[in-house]
Amino acid sequence: MLETVDFNVEPLSKEDYKPAYDALMQKLILLQQRVRQEGKPGVVVLFEGWGGAGKGSRISDLMYNLDARATTVHVTKDIDEEGLKKFAGRKYGVTGFYPDMSEFWEALGERGSTTIFDRGWYTTAVERDLFDTYGSKISESEAKELEAALVKSSDSAANARGDLQSDVLGSYRQYAYNFERMLVADGYVVVKFFVHVTEEMRQKRIQKLYDDPSTRWRVSEFKYRHTKDYKREYVVYDRLLEGSNFDFAPWTLVNGEDKRRANLLIAQTLVDAIERALDQAPDAAAEAAAKAALKNSASQMMPEGEGQAAEGQQPDAEAVRAQAEAMAKEQQSLAPKSSKFIIMAGYPQIDHDSPKPSLDEEEYRVALKREQKRLAQLENEMYQKRVPLILMFEGWDAAGKGGAIKRVAQALDARAYTIFPSPAPTKPELAHPHLWRYWTRLPKAGHVGIYDRSWYGRVLVERIEGFASTDEWARAYDEINEFEYELVQWGALLLKFWVDVTPDEQLARFKSREADPARQWKITDEDWRNRDKYPQYKAAVNDMFRLTSTTYAPWVLLDSNDKLYARVKVLQTVNDALEARLRDK
Repeated sequence: MLETVDFNVEPLSKEDYKPAYDALMQKLILLQQRVRQEGKPGVVVLFEGWGGAGKGSRISDLMYNLDARATTVHVTKDIDEEGLKKFAGRKYGVTGFYPDMSEFWEALGERGSTTIFDRGWYTTAVERDLFDTYGSKISESEAKELEAALVKSSDSAANARGDLQSDVLGSYRQYAYNFERMLVADGYVVVKFFVHVTEEMRQKRIQKLYDDPSTRWRVSEFKYRHTKDYKREYVVYDRLLEGSNFDFAPWTLVNGEDKRRANLLIAQTLVDAIERALDQAPDAAAEAAAKAALKNSASQMMPEGEGQAAEGQQPDAEAVRAQAEAMAKEQQSLAPKSSKFIIMAGYPQIDHDSPKPSLDEEEYRVALKREQKRLAQLENEMYQKRVPLILMFEGWDAAGKGGAIKRVAQALDARAYTIFPSPAPTKPELAHPHLWRYWTRLPKAGHVGIYDRSWYGRVLVERIEGFASTDEWARAYDEINEFEYELVQWGALLLKFWVDVTPDEQLARFKSREADPARQWKITDEDWRNRDKYPQYKAAVNDMFRLTSTTYAPWVLLDSNDKLYARVKVLQTVNDALEARLRDK
């Protein structure tokens, strides 16, 4: 692909360049203001290329004209060789303190804004490949040990997707595909530039920067040391470019030796891409879902009386239930028939007719003490080995999620865990892809992230309440699978619990809360309304199990009719999984 760049093209004169460039930038400025006013699309501009190719200058020329209030630039740092070499988790299959893509998710601007990446996820892939998995400074024996650990830790995940390559570049190419496709589906324009120069020009520019004390800071030791690796890098980049030239996010190759032609090509490409996006007819279903979600936003105050039933009126429970059953059938028919990921055999299904296990008080007291002590010991070992633990809890209202989370947290060092609740999204969160707020809320390696409700809201409450369009929640199943796959590939131990109770037990707990002044705050009108929609929620939960119980992140159905049993069972499940992970190395 790189061979298509013509370095013999006639240089463009200043007289020909300036009026054409000024006209394009005027168009681009107006388009940026229109995007900002309409709040859509978001514009993601990625600059990849050789060190010394002129990416920074091309970005500076853009920024000179663009509205800085609606534009951000994220500069990707070179890989930290020493940090990775010393990272305790590398022997246990953990690739760093955070997943590789989290940096780019966190830097992503809202729809309506422009985010420019000065190098990005492809640079990360190349650097990992050039370092033979984590740096030339690691000994051959260490490198082999690390490679074996990585393969072992990700075996189940890799086997879950037959189309995934086992090499570093193959994995990153898949991550890039998932990331860029999700952005485009969520209302972003993704424009990718690769700034290309010849080997001779690269060597000349890097050496010039390095020799000048005032510019030496621009040339990292990594970059300087690998200046002579042009031929090897060429093969790596060419392979990456060919494999990531997606129809929804194609590459534009730029001749970095002719800055005038480069600037014209970059400006014209951006103008064309944004115009195409703005000319697309709006998705009525998506707009209606966005309005419904905004009304439910945690940052949006509902005017007094809005959405409330008229005084003295009560909804017809039978009518509500009948409507819920009809909607459940309709939504089930719209859900995907299968997943592109391998789903575990015997995935859970809601069955409230099966026997319900229980513990008496004495059994509970002994078992709780034993399992909490065990978790405290394992957590210390997990921290030392830098293994990240992610615990996610979904379930029925009043099922006991909070109680289960409390018993887990009691056993942990308070400095080592974070509990992430999932309230209604805020306006800034709604302006990003739905997974953005979870990509930016991850525990670092060696720590525990506990999620009280989660990213599954898209296929549960958002599906049922109409906060997401049919297309949005239908494609979310595999978007979630992709997200979890990357977490597992990073090295996380991910456990997903559905906390289950029967409708009769839930009703008893609702009434108990209403009768107890100290616990009345735990029961709301929303809880009762959700209960009326039980058929819809049951159908949604079963679809969720069917489409997201992957072999690398299966669901655990936690019978919680007896809270004592459920609390101990959660601890046992976490401990068994942690022990298996830590002892398996």
